[in-house]
Amino acid sequence: MKPKLYIIIPFTVVLLSAFTAGIYFAIDKAGFISDVKTEELQTVEIREYEGKNLSSVNDFRENSIKGPQYVDTATYQLEVTGLVEKPLNFTHEEVIDSYKHYEKMVRLDCVEGWSVNILWEGMLVRDILNDAGVLPETKKVIFHAYDEYTTSFPLDYIMGNDIIMAYKMNGIIMPPERGYPFQLVSESKWGYKWIKWITKIELSDDEYHRGYWESRGYSNHADLDESFFEYMP
Repeated sequence: MKPKLYIIIPFTVVLLSAFTAGIYFAIDKAGFISDVKTEELQTVEIREYEGKNLSSVNDFRENSIKGPQYVDTATYQLEVTGLVEKPLNFTHEEVIDSYKHYEKMVRLDCVEGWSVNILWEGMLVRDILNDAGVLPETKKVIFHAYDEYTTSFPLDYIMGNDIIMAYKMNGIIMPPERGYPFQLVSESKWGYKWIKWITKIELSDDEYHRGYWESRGYSNHADLDESFFEYMP
């Protein structure tokens, strides 16, 4: 049974501030949180949704290839390129303001053996790709991150499912340590497919493309009901 998907009306609040356990935080129009430690966010995040318990933003382990990335959203650009009719370039605000927002509770399963159940909110990747115009020879959708991490998916997976590019988790703007400004919610895939700090979406005809971990022996399919490691000659 697929998790429920809800359309969210984008927020228009310009500034929200609060004191939480003695620390000040602000959310600007783009949704940027400043001067907040992840430990403080557990006092304001949602921990229950539709009668089900949610994990905390603090329940993740750090396992990125270069450590947390702190992206300056004032200069951030999301590029949509490759086999598209119309290459696109977005500022951070444009991504958030240009598309409908959706939320869905999805569990992330890491190959290290831990998992988290989080309420994610963001935009559907297929909505962005539809605006760019997918060329018929496209086989793969390749995601690039600020830390040079990459991973890819068959086009059918992205276009045939409600795959969210999230900027919020448990009702709050996700902190940089969790992937801000955008993390892919790769439903039904192992955690290494949940790419964080997304900077570029590239459409390719290379159906055999392998990302960072996939080129090191991890499964390119990464389905949860299969082993995450595969033999590579």
